[in-house]
Amino acid sequence: MKDRSRLTTEKRNPRSRRLDRMDTLEIVDVINAEDARVAPAVAKHRKEIASAAELITERLRRGGRLIYVGAGTSGRLGMLDASECPPTFGIRPSMVQGIIAGGRRALVRSVEGAEDCAEDGRSAVNAKRITGRDVVVGIAACGLTPFVLEAVKRGREVGAATVLVTCSPESPRCAAADIVISPVVGPEVVTGSTRMKAGTATKLVLNTLTTTVMIRLGKVYENLMVDLRATNEKLRDRSERIVMELAGVGRQKARKLLVGAEGAVKVALVMFFRDVSSVRARKILNSANQSLRKAISRDTQHRPRRRRGK
Repeated sequence: MKDRSRLTTEKRNPRSRRLDRMDTLEIVDVINAEDARVAPAVAKHRKEIASAAELITERLRRGGRLIYVGAGTSGRLGMLDASECPPTFGIRPSMVQGIIAGGRRALVRSVEGAEDCAEDGRSAVNAKRITGRDVVVGIAACGLTPFVLEAVKRGREVGAATVLVTCSPESPRCAAADIVISPVVGPEVVTGSTRMKAGTATKLVLNTLTTTVMIRLGKVYENLMVDLRATNEKLRDRSERIVMELAGVGRQKARKLLVGAEGAVKVALVMFFRDVSSVRARKILNSANQSLRKAISRDTQHRPRRRRGK
């Protein structure tokens, strides 16, 4: 597309044309009103998001990886989502990764020209040694970023599954992706500033994708992050509270179980419900494909016990 003015992300927003003549509260109100349009726009693409989540889940179960590719705000959001998955869901950092145009320095400093080099996108994919087991998710608010489109194209060439997340409905035909997620959030409050509504929509989509995938992979029991990595005091406390709630025990007992499980919440819970050692608990989890629900209810139906003692 040669005429970028036709892109939704580049159009002027009629509701914010008086922006520089508004007082502070009016500006805040306009921004807030526009932000309120984002979640409904994302919800309209729930089926595409679900399809992408199923695709990613299937590839990760086969030992594949999820690779985000983006530039500018889009790239930073992909890197952010990737970096938050290991502590939240206890996965290897290599399972969900991010590529940003301009390299890691672009995380803290704008490297705007980097997005225009399509060959760099291809090279970045090659450097990751992406295969048919992986998923490449391109993130481009305008949907035309050469670095991203070429990365997605290269991913597809090597057999990877591909997804494109964009906020410009006019551009998906430019990308050779298996699934396109294109929430239409409308023109930005400040024309072309896709760090605003488009960035918020992208964050919602990525949050939903990885959270859904991790739930499907057994990283969540009910609504508790039972595979978290307790790397700080807050997460150690959360681990203890999860064991306390699900096992119905006091903090002292929960702490003892976690010590025996080397801090692994799922292992501690299997030890408790199946009355086994940590070694045996890990074997049970492996045979249950790391599903806590299956592991603790294989022989008997799980019912949370009443809290007892401290």
